[in-house]
Amino acid sequence: MTLTRANKTLLWIVATGFFMETLDSMIVNTALPAMATSLNESPLAMHSVIMAYSLTLAVLIPASGWFADRFGIKKTFLTAITIFSLGSILCALSPNLNFLIAARVIQGVGGSMLMPIGRLAILRVFPQSQFLTAMSFVAVPALIGPLIGPTLGGFLVQYASWHWIFLINIPVGVVGIYSTLRFMPLIPAYEVSKFDLKGFSLLAIMMVSISMAMEGVSDYGLQHATLLLLLMVGFAAFAGYVFHAVRHPERALFPLTLFKTRSFSIGLVGNLFARIGMAATPFLIPLLLQMSLGYTPVEAGSTMIPIAAAAIVCRRFAPPFIMAIGYRKFLICNTLILGVLLMSLATVSAHEPSWVRVIQLILFGTVNSLQFSAMNSLTLKDLVSRDTASGNSLLSMTQMLAMSFGVANAGALLTTFHAYFDRLGQTPIHAFQATFICLGVITCFSTFIFGQLERNTKNPPTHSPVEVV
Repeated sequence: MTLTRANKTLLWIVATGFFMETLDSMIVNTALPAMATSLNESPLAMHSVIMAYSLTLAVLIPASGWFADRFGIKKTFLTAITIFSLGSILCALSPNLNFLIAARVIQGVGGSMLMPIGRLAILRVFPQSQFLTAMSFVAVPALIGPLIGPTLGGFLVQYASWHWIFLINIPVGVVGIYSTLRFMPLIPAYEVSKFDLKGFSLLAIMMVSISMAMEGVSDYGLQHATLLLLLMVGFAAFAGYVFHAVRHPERALFPLTLFKTRSFSIGLVGNLFARIGMAATPFLIPLLLQMSLGYTPVEAGSTMIPIAAAAIVCRRFAPPFIMAIGYRKFLICNTLILGVLLMSLATVSAHEPSWVRVIQLILFGTVNSLQFSAMNSLTLKDLVSRDTASGNSLLSMTQMLAMSFGVANAGALLTTFHAYFDRLGQTPIHAFQATFICLGVITCFSTFIFGQLERNTKNPPTHSPVEVV
């Protein structure tokens, strides 16, 4: 079935939003050392820039669908691109780290709606027979962003300045705003129910409190009492949400009935813990290469290409491979391999041959991509139709939360080990090596979560994995 011209235009508009969001999530990593120098900060403190963005995404993603139904998809998508572009300008104008973090939060407000609203627009406009084709089309820019992001970021930093990694969003944003105003159809809004503000607020408090506690270990030198207070607030908010969802299941943001599906519960918890090490790697590798091995920003960014390229190539082979082995056996083995590969990055040094490093990164990109595909499809595959929307939203929130936790955890470990080895008079590379080993061990421990799956968990997903981009 061929697509109409209007539908093709809609796909290009959504693809623009997807590209902006995924490019921005990767382009910053390579620029962190240069940004730190410009802002008179330690490179080890710059993980807050990444964490602020991913945490904002995690907090606001659950509300994106309600905003689309309340104000209309076109208006919400237009607002998202505008806020994202405004946040990019503010990031480029940042005179200090605190201003930059605040600007990244604003950027995250827009970014939190780009992918979910774009996906929703496709779901509402395209018939079921064309949905897979449409999602496959917009997934390509989402894959290109991580592929070119680190290298482009390195190039801009080395030959212009770090400000351009944000300014590059402006022309793309202008095209997106014009195209949305001119070509995006007015998609009929659904009747909206009352937004679960109480549940949303409790979840937001939980995520922010726990993230601040993890951040406080390294960045702010918070006293133990403050850390404990933040953790207590976070867990109390979580308990409050559970109590709220039990009392008002009909209006809960995420109904607890979702967790009656065993594969969903295991997949969601596994996603959270397994991604902690995976999410830290794009932050740590460019930092390691530039701080300890003397790489230029372009060289550090180019080194990340094998990870993204391997992920794209092996993506199409994941479903039959997983089905042949079975989810339980595959995830246990693949998670262990992933943990070992993370620990192997501790061997990176100036004396290691370049070809060995390339092989390491290709293997990591391959196993990482297989892990994503398996965990995502496992989490959604057994949900009944009425639960797919809330289940998909909760999965997206968990993925962003894991990214925030992963970067915060890596930053805390790196800062702690750096201080320890500095007292011993050793070079910073030892701090990176110890951090990779710890992240690998954490990843290996998540195999116990996937071990709770039934041994015959092999049935294919009833919902296409492309729904989670």
